[in-house]
Amino acid sequence: MTIYGKPKVRFVGGDAIHVDFCDEISLDCNRRVHAVYYAILNDLREGRVLDIVEAVPAYSSLTIFYDPRKVRHDSLTSYVSKVFEYVITQPLNELVKPRVFKIPVAYGGEFGPDFNDVLKITKLTAEEFIRIHTSKEYTCYMLGFTPGFLYLGDVDDRIAVPRLETPRTKIPAGSVGIAGKQTGLYGVESPGGWRLVGRTPIKTFDYRRTPPIPIKPGDLIRFYAIDCDEYLKLKDKFVDEVQ
Repeated sequence: MTIYGKPKVRFVGGDAIHVDFCDEISLDCNRRVHAVYYAILNDLREGRVLDIVEAVPAYSSLTIFYDPRKVRHDSLTSYVSKVFEYVITQPLNELVKPRVFKIPVAYGGEFGPDFNDVLKITKLTAEEFIRIHTSKEYTCYMLGFTPGFLYLGDVDDRIAVPRLETPRTKIPAGSVGIAGKQTGLYGVESPGGWRLVGRTPIKTFDYRRTPPIPIKPGDLIRFYAIDCDEYLKLKDKFVDEVQ
């Protein structure tokens, strides 16, 4: 992996720039993306920078939307470079202060239709898989491809499995899946191709709330196992209610 000495900037239409920080997915690179992202948000809150409409962090890049009537792209590029230069001189743990969310998961059965196949692939028992999957805190790399979908990583090599060859057209909200070195959580019902190992009864996304999802890029997720009775008790509670 190569983390660039300075970000690579390219234009996306007439009102956005795309900033690349490295050439592949890694936690180190992703933390740098988050550090720049939160530094920009802080500058916006403090009024030190204006006319940025939105900043969207991804695995190894940041897309910044701006008002082209009020700001030149070259001045925005210069600003981003200055933020980057500041960030690389600071301890990342001072720039990004993650919140830890504990997410209950019922594994296997109707909640995890791919659970048994995953056990066959990994040659683990159900108890071993659950112990490994719940044994660490996962970083939220980013939110995408549907509202509230959490891209989390990295999973232990022992439970890393490939995506499904044929994606499902309908996956229940709250489903927890694995694809490669990542685990993910579906915030809403949607199509998807990750191998489903369980489901949480709680809601992590609600468009009627502000914000609709309290989990942000850079936050940490820890899963814990529950049984069917606990699933029913927690069903439809919002994530903030069970922390």
